[in-house]
Amino acid sequence: MKTSSMVLPRSSQGGHSARVNMQLLVNGFPLPVSQMGPDFVLVNTPVNHAPASATVVMQVDESERRWNVHLPQGISAENKRVQIVAVS
Repeated sequence: MKTSSMVLPRSSQGGHSARVNMQLLVNGFPLPVSQMGPDFVLVNTPVNHAPASATVVMQVDESERRWNVHLPQGISAENKRVQIVAVS
């Protein structure tokens, strides 16, 4: 009976954990974001705010990306989920 062994690379060798920081800027006020989806963000500490334009900021290590969004339903202090719509 022939046996074979396979050596898999260890994921910890040469690994890297990226530093990721996300926030929603509403009128210049930063709200830390814990999760982001294609049409929503989850803010850590929601506040009441009327529908408005905002900016999503995502930093991964030394790289930063920003994009403008609209908050069609605003923000409710009762709900961490905030609907966003991309603005082109």
